[in-house]
Amino acid sequence: MDEVDRAILAVLEQHGRISNAELAARVGLSPSPCLRRVRQMEEAGVIRGYRALVDPAVVGRGLRVFAGVRLIRHTRADVVAFERGVTRLPEVVACHHITGNFDYLLQVEVADLPAYEDFHANQLATLPGVATVTSYVTMKTLSADTTGPGGQAL
Repeated sequence: MDEVDRAILAVLEQHGRISNAELAARVGLSPSPCLRRVRQMEEAGVIRGYRALVDPAVVGRGLRVFAGVRLIRHTRADVVAFERGVTRLPEVVACHHITGNFDYLLQVEVADLPAYEDFHANQLATLPGVATVTSYVTMKTLSADTTGPGGQAL
């Protein structure tokens, strides 16, 4: 992987639907070599896919909560049972097995606080092996392309 491949990836990470012609122009290649490089990275698994970014609030998932989960035991059977259960919950949009104070960090998206309370009590806390859940409600999310009033970068 060279600097041109890295430039292609940087553009695709921000603009996944960009045309090959525009991508080639942005990275300083002609379209054929650019497409060849993209296809090689797809085949090698460097590019795993393309996604649509959906506004969670518009689809009824306006509340984002990060939940730290600790398991009672860490036997292989308990870990497998928890992971199997948590990956079946549509409210959980990301689940990370981590080190530190928690065993897992979940990103949960629901409509509102009452919906999270119901999810927490009736689904998350009842998963196999769950000892504790610590919830962190998101107040604001910043990203690299976040801008403030008047288009000023934050």
